[in-house]
Amino acid sequence: MEQLKLFTYIAVFGSFAMYFAIAWMARAKSTSDFYVAGGGITPMQNGMAIGADWMSAASFISMAGLIAFLGYGGSVFLMGWTGGYVLLAMLLAPYMRKHGKFTVPEFIADRYYSKTARIVAVACLIIASLTYIIGQMKGVGVAFSRFLEVEYDNGLYIGMGVVWVYAVLGGMKGITYTQIAQYCVLIFAYTIPAVFISLQLTGNPIPQLGLGSTLADGSGMYLLDKLDLVVTDLGFKEYTTDNMGGTLNMFAYTLSLMIGTAGLPHVIMRFFTVPSVKAARSSAGYALVFIALLYTVAPAVGAMARLNLMNTIEPVAGQNLEYEARPQWFKDWEKTGLLKYEDKNGDGKIQYTASKETNEMVKVDRDIMVLANPAIANLPNWVIALVAAGGIAAALSTAAGLLLAISSSVSHDLMKGVLTPDISEKSELLAGRVVMTISILVAGYLGLNPPGFAAGTVALAFGLAASSIFPALMMGIFSKRMNSQAAIWGMCSGIGVTMLYVFQHKGIMFIQGTDFLGSLDPNWFFGISPNAFGAVGAIVNFAVAFAILQFTDDAPKEIQDMVDNFRSPVGEVASAHDH
Repeated sequence: MEQLKLFTYIAVFGSFAMYFAIAWMARAKSTSDFYVAGGGITPMQNGMAIGADWMSAASFISMAGLIAFLGYGGSVFLMGWTGGYVLLAMLLAPYMRKHGKFTVPEFIADRYYSKTARIVAVACLIIASLTYIIGQMKGVGVAFSRFLEVEYDNGLYIGMGVVWVYAVLGGMKGITYTQIAQYCVLIFAYTIPAVFISLQLTGNPIPQLGLGSTLADGSGMYLLDKLDLVVTDLGFKEYTTDNMGGTLNMFAYTLSLMIGTAGLPHVIMRFFTVPSVKAARSSAGYALVFIALLYTVAPAVGAMARLNLMNTIEPVAGQNLEYEARPQWFKDWEKTGLLKYEDKNGDGKIQYTASKETNEMVKVDRDIMVLANPAIANLPNWVIALVAAGGIAAALSTAAGLLLAISSSVSHDLMKGVLTPDISEKSELLAGRVVMTISILVAGYLGLNPPGFAAGTVALAFGLAASSIFPALMMGIFSKRMNSQAAIWGMCSGIGVTMLYVFQHKGIMFIQGTDFLGSLDPNWFFGISPNAFGAVGAIVNFAVAFAILQFTDDAPKEIQDMVDNFRSPVGEVASAHDH
């Protein structure tokens, strides 16, 4: 145990020291450095940074945990988040890079020739990004609480402090180089345990192939068949066929995640850090490769984690584990409050079933599965420590990117763009850092009582981006006629409908006790869950915008010419650092 603690401290604090050193060496000295890293990042570097930005706590910590418990239904996260990246790379990033502004609201202000449009875009961006950060803070709290052996709340406070130091100090330049280091840490941390566990269970060192292989115990049974058998014996739904709330909900959930992905400002901002449109396209290609390295392993990690958990609690069919004989990993996670056992029948054994009456595992937080997986599988201590460092790197990298998106939208778009256009560069930089600090405090407070597990909370953020920012960007690029009034009403309608639906089920700003319908299936619109409602919000946004366009004038000719210019593959590329 002491050896594990030592390895964990070396891995976690060694990686922190590296992040802080990189942030200090690459610290922002100008607003161009702070917002777009001076536009001097290479496509491959940018691809790795996008990969780290992308593989948040939701991807690293929570997604495989969701797949572990939802089975086939959890595939919406894989399809939605990967498919959305293709949409972003094909339909938005090159055009916005050619236009060459710092931020998404700045693009919307130019395209819709309106300060009001810019303010609405800032509001939508802050709402979506803050919701997203709550999910990251949940991941930070889970990782720190386990590996520093403190309560979840204290783990969250420590994580907030670490994010503050290097995000506020480095800006986009520091964050980019830090994220490249974090990508390397988290991809090794994710794949090495998966290789070990796949070898252990199936004899195949490639997790993606191990998932479809027979077990190494000589039974000749396929891993997924065994998992189906184990979970259905205990009353759970079959792992390989269980969908999430019906086909329509699965479709809406996937669509919401896809278009939400393409509307997320902290990822779009990454394409302004490269010198050209060609480089923006290349970095999208690199990013897809780097993301696929983790996303193709996640289903195997989820399935193997679930099987190992079940086999620990019920090593032989019908024979449950004695609570006093529970393994060390079980005791460690109990200390965090994220794993709880209650002896309902007084026999001293652990019953884990689908029935609320007989189930004694009263809390198994889905977000612990990836971090607990190496210990459940009895892997070496250095592997467990590596996963700790990877989980923390994933949460920190995305939190930093989101904070930058919020700070730039307030200091650059709201203050410099609307309220105080004469603000000096030094004051703007200071304002950005102050906004970042306030955002960390707000997100930390909301992260103390998150509206659900990390990936579910993040799905809400994607829904908010899907219903507001994505349609405005798509109409701005592909409809020359689209005018400011139509776009503003579209954004307000889309995010308004989505927030109303989400808050009435989840509570206003996710504060418990403020929900006014309760998250009850009968109250869902056509059976669509709040996490999947962004797709409906986006349809409302498009419908309202095009309806208003019929009764108002088209966009002015100079705006239509500007759209022609950034849609053309030839011509000058505006530089983000000229603005």
